[in-house]
Amino acid sequence: MSTALYPLASLSQIEKTPSREDGIPFELEEDLRAYGCKFIHEAGVLLKQKQVAVATAQILFQRFWYVTSMKQFGIGDIGMGALYLASKLEECPIRMRELINVYDLLLQRVSHRLTSTSSSLQHRPEFKYIPMSYFGSTFYDLKDALVVAEMQILKRLGFNVHVVLPYGTLVNYLRVLGLTSREDVCTRAWGYLNDALQTPVYALYPVPTIVSAAIFLTTRHLGISLPSSPENRWWELFDAEWEDVWSVCGYIMRLYRERDVKTQKSLWGMLTKKGVRQWLEENTSSDSNTQGS
Repeated sequence: MSTALYPLASLSQIEKTPSREDGIPFELEEDLRAYGCKFIHEAGVLLKQKQVAVATAQILFQRFWYVTSMKQFGIGDIGMGALYLASKLEECPIRMRELINVYDLLLQRVSHRLTSTSSSLQHRPEFKYIPMSYFGSTFYDLKDALVVAEMQILKRLGFNVHVVLPYGTLVNYLRVLGLTSREDVCTRAWGYLNDALQTPVYALYPVPTIVSAAIFLTTRHLGISLPSSPENRWWELFDAEWEDVWSVCGYIMRLYRERDVKTQKSLWGMLTKKGVRQWLEENTSSDSNTQGS
């Protein structure tokens, strides 16, 4: 990864990620990245963790998959490892036992979704959390997975875990554009920046470009006119290229596409590397059978 104010993925890493080299399609990798970030967010909410730590964890999580394949490590383990590491970086550390308890709860919730006999939400049996035994193997297995995940993130990112969050930049840009008085603009743009954490953009583009994209989407949806003539483009004031801004917008908008029940269940089953490997085996064998016939 290149190193400037913060590390960004190189062109070779972007063109062919380790996961894609192992046979994971682009769209599936994108969905798994988003699912892992949602997993981090859910854990952060349950732990009442600060937003800066959750955002930092999601960015570290996205960076990790440009140097490692999802076939090697589970997105659940790496997500929890990223949250544990980010809590230290942002000086709001989490007790390991509390994080493991939350991780176990989330895993049980996913397992409940997968084993529910009915796909209808109305007829789905109620989820009941069964606390783990601290003298059983589950606790120590999750503890080992958490420690390994944190170690691997540090090792594979070369201990380069500096993160620049976009929120201060957004406030400054809105002030320059004279939009701070519009609460709807501030709220929506802030929301787009948070949604963008579920995409790889923070590992691909500098913060000014991402903030410009959030402002662009906000003004488009709220019908606010900003200077965009060839001689006077507002995003150029922030050193953002139009092609990059448009690309970031595309990443964010793809998050909102609808996914069918089968796709969602497939994602739930790939929270671990075992699930990803099983998916690869099934789809590789089906592809080879199709070619053979």
